[in-house]
This record gives sequence, C-alpha cells and structure tokens, in this order.
Amino acid sequence: MTLIQPISKQELLERRRKLRQKQRLKLLQTLWQTVAVGAIAYGGGWLLTQPNWAIRDPEQVVIRGNELLTTEALRELLPIKYPQSLFRVQPHEIAQTLEAKGPIAQAQVTRQLLPLRLTIEVSERKPVAIAMDSGQSKTVGLIDEQGIWMPLESYTQLTSSALPTLKIIGPLAYYQSSWAEIYGVLKTSPVQIMELNWEDPKNLILTTELGKVHLGVYTPQLAKQLQVLDRMRQLPQQIPPGQMNYIDLRNPDDPSIEIKSSSTQYKPFDAGQIPQE
Repeated sequence: MTLIQPISKQELLERRRKLRQKQRLKLLQTLWQTVAVGAIAYGGGWLLTQPNWAIRDPEQVVIRGNELLTTEALRELLPIKYPQSLFRVQPHEIAQTLEAKGPIAQAQVTRQLLPLRLTIEVSERKPVAIAMDSGQSKTVGLIDEQGIWMPLESYTQLTSSALPTLKIIGPLAYYQSSWAEIYGVLKTSPVQIMELNWEDPKNLILTTELGKVHLGVYTPQLAKQLQVLDRMRQLPQQIPPGQMNYIDLRNPDDPSIEIKSSSTQYKPFDAGQIPQE
C-alpha cells in the first residue's frame, strides 16, 4: 500500500505563491501582446497615410519582360491612381487586370521599399496569325497559339514587317475552340499555308503555295489532308496554275482538281496511293 505524505502548511503557502506569480506573468504577457498588436496596427495605419511611402508617378512602376508592348502602354492599363500608398497597392489585383487584357499571359507584381517602387514582370502572348472577321463588324486582330484574340492596336511595338504571315478570315466563333489543335497541325505542315478562309463553316478553304484548297468541314483529319496535299507538289508541271480553280481534298482518299471553264475534274493519282493514317 502506498502511503500519502502529508503536505506541510509551509509547502502549501509556497505552492500558492508560485501559482499567483504564474498567473501574474500570464496576465502581463497577454497585456504586452495586446499592446504590441495595437502598436503594429497603429503603425501600419500610420504608414499608409505617410506621403513618403507613396508612388507618385508612373516612373516608379518598373515593367520587365515586355517586347511587343511599350512600357507606357502597359502603365496605362494599371489600376493605380497617383499618388497612391505603396501599402495600399494590391499586387494580385494589378496582375489580374493585366492578365485580363489579351496581350498579357501572366504578370507578377512585387513591392519594393528601397528604392520605393513597384516591379511588374510580364509574359506577353505571342501572336501567330492575323484574324479578320469579314462580317458586319469587319474587325481585325491577332490570335496566339491558344486562340486568344487580341486587338491589333495593343501591340504598339509590332511593326507591319513583323506581323504574322498567316491570316484567318471568318468569325472567331467558328474556329477558336479548336485553334490550339489546328495550329499544332499547321506548324508541322510540309506545304506552306498563307491563309485560312472560314467564312463558310461547311468548307474551310486554304490558300497554299500550290493554290486554293477546299477541305470541307474541319475535322481531325486535317493532318492527313495536308499530307495528301504535299504529294501534289508536281501539279504546276501537270496543270498550268491559271487553269486550276482549286484542289478538292474534302475526301482525302479521293482528291481531285477543279479545272476552270470546265466541269471536268482532274485526278492527280489513284486513291490507292494515298498514305493512310
């Protein structure tokens, strides 16, 4: 059996004294924490109102990574009213605003105290084609590899000689959702393609180095159609270009050439010679 040792009166007093001391220390810690939080909040509020920590003009906004867009053009897009406290600037909001504008794919914004400035790293969308809507609006813009449309005037540093050589005619809605896949095929095409005419969604017409090509409704067999077109490189030697109306590849297993001023069709080769997927 375990015997319980009696506690003396002196020991009991000592324990009570230590307990009261511990409670006082805990109270002091809580008080200091409250004072510290209040001081930080007050100090932060005070800093927000100090003119020395304000961005006073656009020159204090440093933009890096832009090649096709001028720094001035990008600064005009920023949701900043000068002067504005550096601590009131919302980096996430600025990044979202820039990324919502077509030309910017990604933006990263950071504050800097010494020297006082805002730094913005941008990644631009690279245009790969000129998009021309021949409808009532007749708008002209640019699209990137993902099919994101951007106003032509956004690219202030893009000279006419540096514009994409590929053109697309027709409503954006006809091809935008498939453009990433389509452009992936066009990039590897053995035949040079200068224009895609999508005015008739039932018949995609290409302008190529071999002439006009009718593909019909766009389908995933575009790669095969271009392979068949590549096998027709001898056409100019067989048919004078002035006599050929267009190449019909709506059925790539049975290609033909529509001859001008004639209802006849020319068969460049037998269907059995067409490369199969």
